[in-house]
This record gives sequence, C-alpha cells and structure tokens, in this order.
Amino acid sequence: MPDTTTPERLWAAAHAERAALADDLAELDEAQWTQPSLCGRWSVQEVVAHLSAAASTGRARWLVSMIGARFDADVHNARRLTEHLGSTPTETLQRFRTVVDSTTAPSGHTAAWLGEVVVHAQDVRRPLGLPGRPPVPVVTEVARFYAARDFAVNSRTAAAGLRLQADDGPFAAGAGPLVTGTTLALTMAMAGRAAFCEDLTGPGVRVLRDRCARP
Repeated sequence: MPDTTTPERLWAAAHAERAALADDLAELDEAQWTQPSLCGRWSVQEVVAHLSAAASTGRARWLVSMIGARFDADVHNARRLTEHLGSTPTETLQRFRTVVDSTTAPSGHTAAWLGEVVVHAQDVRRPLGLPGRPPVPVVTEVARFYAARDFAVNSRTAAAGLRLQADDGPFAAGAGPLVTGTTLALTMAMAGRAAFCEDLTGPGVRVLRDRCARP
C-alpha cells in the first residue's frame, strides 16, 4: 500500500483526484451540469466552481473573505463560488483545470483539502452515475482525519459513539455500535452525505443516518 501520509504525497493525491474529476466532467452535457449535487442546494457546476475557489484561496484571502462575511462560512463560500463560476459549464471546467496542481489552501491541514476534492467529487459523481472512485489508501487518510476532528465538516461529531470499520482497507475508529462499509462510504457519511448510508451495514447505521439528516 503506498505511503500517502506526508504533506507532499497528500497534495499529490489531491492533484490526481482533481485531474480525474476534470476528465469525468469533460463528458457531461448541459443538462448534467445543472443537475443537483449531494451538496446542499448546489448544482454540479456550482460544486466545481467551489472546488476552484477552495484551491485558489490562501490564508490571507480566506481571512479577509471571512471577515467580510462576518465569519459566516455559507456567505463566504457563496461569494467565492460566484467568483469562480464561469458563464458556461465549459468555462467553469477550464477554470477548474487551471487549479488542478494548486497547493494553495487556507491552512496546513492537507488531509482536509484532500478530503475537499474526495467528498465533492462524489457529490457530483453519485447523482450522475459516474463510476470514478479514489484509491482506498487516499480515502483512508481522509477518513482518519475526519474521525479525529471536526474541521470543514462535523465528521468527528457524526462518528461519536460509533465503531466505524472499513471492509476494504485498514480504517477503523471509535467504539460503540458497529458501522461497516467501504472506506469511501464511511468517509462520505462522516461528511454528512446520507445517501452513502445506504452502502453501510451494522447496528450503528441508523444513528449515523440520523446525524447525516441534521442541518
């Protein structure tokens, strides 16, 4: 299993996942770009614009934006998304391709920024029926980060009091009622995506699903 634990390798994994997603998106038609994603009210195109914004916002820019939004993350995200949304899906995709190799981020939590692309890629792939999946070692690093702390998502809170056990890799965390499934499904559920609870089994699934359903 390849080592993905250093910041350099985590960034390399993020770059690979961005590139893979960009290739998937290149085949979409106009209707697919407007389809709802798994990420709140955002369409597929808006999720891609958000990914471009995330890869273009360093610490200083993030702080200025958050102050301007009065530390309302939803307002901050909406404003930055609008900046990176193209006038057409083709333009939005072109803008995303320009940041594929970016290492710009608001903080040094590299696993979180890898998680940003892993989660949002599935936010668009699942509704569109696209088969792309990141490698298990890559998702394992995101799962470990999510189980350890709340950061961009309330993942640790979602997993609290549960035993999460991957059936396709080494990830395991917590104690309590068991939830079993792929590393990707567990990661997406910790990120609040209830649709992925359908892929999980065990006595703790109901609790995790209920938590995913909360605002």
